Amino acid sequence: MTLLGGVAMGTGVMIGAGIFALTGQIAELAGPLFPLSFIVGALVTSLAAYSYIKMSNRWPSSGGIAMILQKAYGPGVVAASASLLMALSMVINESLVARTFATYALRPFGLESSGILVSVAALALIVFAYFVNAAGNKSVSGFSLVMSAIKIGGIALFAIAAIWASGFSGGAFSEPVALSGLDALLASVAFSILAFKGFTTITNSGGEIIDPHRNVGRTIIISITVCVVVYLLVAVAVGASLSTSEIAQARDYSLAAAARPALGELGFYFTVAIAIAATTSGVIASVFAVSRMLTMLTEMKMIPHSHFGMKGPIRSHMLVYTVVVAGTLAVLFDLSRIASLGAFFYLVMDMLVHWGVLRGLREEIGARAWILWSALMADGVVLTAFALAKLKTDPAVVAYAVAGIAAVFGAEWFYLRRNPALREMPATHDGDHR
Repeated sequence: MTLLGGVAMGTGVMIGAGIFALTGQIAELAGPLFPLSFIVGALVTSLAAYSYIKMSNRWPSSGGIAMILQKAYGPGVVAASASLLMALSMVINESLVARTFATYALRPFGLESSGILVSVAALALIVFAYFVNAAGNKSVSGFSLVMSAIKIGGIALFAIAAIWASGFSGGAFSEPVALSGLDALLASVAFSILAFKGFTTITNSGGEIIDPHRNVGRTIIISITVCVVVYLLVAVAVGASLSTSEIAQARDYSLAAAARPALGELGFYFTVAIAIAATTSGVIASVFAVSRMLTMLTEMKMIPHSHFGMKGPIRSHMLVYTVVVAGTLAVLFDLSRIASLGAFFYLVMDMLVHWGVLRGLREEIGARAWILWSALMADGVVLTAFALAKLKTDPAVVAYAVAGIAAVFGAEWFYLRRNPALREMPATHDGDHR
């Protein structure tokens, strides 16, 4: 995979979830200041990316984050559990983007409120992503490159046209800003970080990217930069076209809702088409990345594996498991709870990565302690604010997240306790890389 292909893969996941699935969720929490949430999220993500870039440049691997955690903590419960949390957050992302695809696809027909149809359409996209991935790496890379070019250009065109038509004096930007809402703004940054988290999928492609010691880090930086520009353009376009209450009401299809008053029917259908392209490529790219991560976790004996009678290599089995879990989540949960679970899982995993690099690998990879501490503390502040906000509005999702994290750590402890020899394996499996 070339540098351009890696960028397409990263932006494919990031933009697919970040814009179409999360803009409404962020605006609902942050109010008129919601574009600022993307800026803060980009700053926190840039701090977080430092650990991944340093580790990936030193040890490029098809396992990416699994490799980072194993080198930081050794082959034990913490590394295995945090790796599995990352894999689960990626699978959650697939279901999030799949439901977003379904909502936008059904919006022109006025059927986006039909839970059954949304579930069926989301499941259909996940199955389609399976077949594209099963066709091989070149199919995924080529498809992601074309789709990323289409959606980045299309989204930028939508945003510029909407800003031109609406200006900056209407919509959410005409509403008063309350300083008392700063805690909600901070909580919304959790969703903004989730919108950027697709950059971590690039670390799982170290075995495919050409010259990974240089290009993995470059790909991460370019992908984040592209997404910052696109996210801010869209946030301003949506805020200029719709009031905060209108954005919240149409939170699952906010870009399409913003397109109609600003650009008319043609703009509305254009935005729906771009949303379908973006979410399709996002799911395909995510399935590609998570199946490789789960394959490496299996090869590193960090998670149990069963063939269930299936033939072929482990990766083909992981493709099946990935789409089955993602499809199940897409059917059972709505967008808000899927996004919240993903944010909890990802932030906990991210903090474990930074702490592991800080305490055991900083000198070996030449990382600066103050950046690692800054990333760790920023994640902690955002996670705390997000948890407090959700305890007020949806305490059940906090309970689901805590139970899920506890279940992951408990299952890994049980698995490794029953297989004590696995904990003695050296933490040197870097996967296949060029």
